[in-house]
Amino acid sequence: MKVGKLPAELLERFVMSRIGVIDPEVLVGPKYGEDAAIIKIGGSYIAAHSDPITAAVKNAGWLAINVASNDVAVRGAMPRWVLNTILLPPSASIEDLDEITGQIDRAARRLGIMIVGGHTEVTDVVSRLVIVSTVIGPVVGRPISTGGAGVGDMVIMTKTAGVEGTAIIATDYRDILLRKGVPQEVLDRALSFYDMISVVDEALALAKSDLATSMHDPTEGGIVGGVAEIAYASGKGVEIWEESVPIAPETQEIAQTIGIDPLRLISSGSLIATIPRDHVEEAIKILRMKGIKASIIGKVLPSGSGVTLVKKDSTRIKIPMHVDDEIYRVSEIIKTI
Repeated sequence: MKVGKLPAELLERFVMSRIGVIDPEVLVGPKYGEDAAIIKIGGSYIAAHSDPITAAVKNAGWLAINVASNDVAVRGAMPRWVLNTILLPPSASIEDLDEITGQIDRAARRLGIMIVGGHTEVTDVVSRLVIVSTVIGPVVGRPISTGGAGVGDMVIMTKTAGVEGTAIIATDYRDILLRKGVPQEVLDRALSFYDMISVVDEALALAKSDLATSMHDPTEGGIVGGVAEIAYASGKGVEIWEESVPIAPETQEIAQTIGIDPLRLISSGSLIATIPRDHVEEAIKILRMKGIKASIIGKVLPSGSGVTLVKKDSTRIKIPMHVDDEIYRVSEIIKTI
């Protein structure tokens, strides 16, 4: 099988069809494109999500907390508790463990989260570090799903495409990029993208405003993949406009140097949301008041329309349900440049 997230057809056939008993208290369970479970507890709801960090070498502890917390926050839930499973290869050192857990602690403190459990071991089953974080938190208002987009809604995104991927590549392949002519100052700025990985603030701002019909954390497959997952989960079509998707200069230069598509690059740090047309400017204003840039990048279409990327030259490209992420191509591409 190919490296990366399983395609929808395999998930549905072998994973999501085998979920034990059906619990009526689960509002949203396993479904392709959905970020986290939503479970009713008494008169309230909680969101819960597990996510592994497998595509990054450095800063994995920081990413583990922030990325999993994003998936809870887009449910309209406040991340509060985390369980971490840390699998270290035999080559790991005490210094590595110190760095990883230090990153986890700093990220958790920044978000107001407590680490409440987990498991840590050294195993020869892995050749490099793997961290799996499970984040749980209470829903602060109305629960929000990825599959709530309505026909006519506008698609907005915060920040820029490929935030997480830019930071990972600039960190893990810094020396090679320098040799290929990427200026040091560009890579230094790209490293600061780690500070933008969290979308908790913007997700909760939209949740409290009760304007978003759906929200999504675009990880694997980037912005294009994230939009496709919203369309699939909602049973709708989506049109996305390439010229409207903001790309940071640092991302653009790194992507051009390597030869990858920034719109298909892992994009934690950006939030995708669908907003009714009459309220989209209000939503953007709420985000801007928090110092968060937001852009309108597309619109939701009726069922059966599919997902279409409209290129800058007006070419229309059909996007499949599953979009392979460019981050998994980088290590092979690097060997050839």
